[in-house]
Amino acid sequence: MRKGWQVGVVIPAKNEQSFIGDVIDSIPDFVDKIVVINDGSTDKTQIIIEDMAKINDKIDLINLPGNGVGYAIDTGHQRLIDVLEKPFVSVVMAGDGQMDVEDLTSVIEPVIQNEADHVKGNRFNHAQGIGNMPKIRKLASNILGFFTTLASGRSVTDPQCGYTATSNVVLEEWDWKSSWKGYGYPNYWLIELSEKSFRVKEVPVKSVYGEEKSGIKNSTFFITVGLMMLFMHHKRCFSMLFNKSVAPHTILSFTAYAIGWIVIIPGISTDLERELTDSILSKIILILVCWTCAHIFDRLAVKSRTELKFNA
Repeated sequence: MRKGWQVGVVIPAKNEQSFIGDVIDSIPDFVDKIVVINDGSTDKTQIIIEDMAKINDKIDLINLPGNGVGYAIDTGHQRLIDVLEKPFVSVVMAGDGQMDVEDLTSVIEPVIQNEADHVKGNRFNHAQGIGNMPKIRKLASNILGFFTTLASGRSVTDPQCGYTATSNVVLEEWDWKSSWKGYGYPNYWLIELSEKSFRVKEVPVKSVYGEEKSGIKNSTFFITVGLMMLFMHHKRCFSMLFNKSVAPHTILSFTAYAIGWIVIIPGISTDLERELTDSILSKIILILVCWTCAHIFDRLAVKSRTELKFNA
């Protein structure tokens, strides 16, 4: 327990026999429950966890057949709802040792201090930088950060960092049936948190890379997660537009976004728009202007809705 809050740690692990023991051993004493999800491992991961659970009653092992990292984390969160007393905070740490346990207190502190409902680690803002991060991951993080910012309506620098802390209030309101189950899980959460008007904060965390291997296939990942974010972005925006407490910025955002599409779709442009877009270049400029305005209004809408929810 820390400052009156119980603390749980969720550790998804698949074939992490080289790392999982050290990860569990590093968890500080103030953590009340450690839920380790063995997600279909074919190595000695399960055996190592079972042996450690025999001498540490804080360890709760859940074996899954390999349902995906998102499903594994969701399973851990839901177990903590059942076993911890309120208020509590649920922390996600990877089973491959990529998350420095020394950052754990700074990750949970904004939740405990009622400054945020969900805290995300940001490796790019850490004092030591991301010099040891592979170049392909840096590029992927920058690209996904841009699109996650658009989809969530809030600034996101390091979307793929899974080092998070979440309040029990969020977990109790979460729709677990429709929650995203695979890679792209952090992106999904950020979009949904914006739709639900929860407070999100980023804190610097150390970038740790060693001999661990990623199970992500880049081409499939970008297509799948890109389509998911496109769908979730529109779902979020329509949800906010037809909400009974719709913000004026939401209406302005939708209007600007619609104008951009009107320019693209043939046969529905007005005479004024046809005059303004008599060349391909002018069309592109008008679309970019409209959609930039739509994004600005969208971010203002997310911010105002969140402030309204917690200042009411």
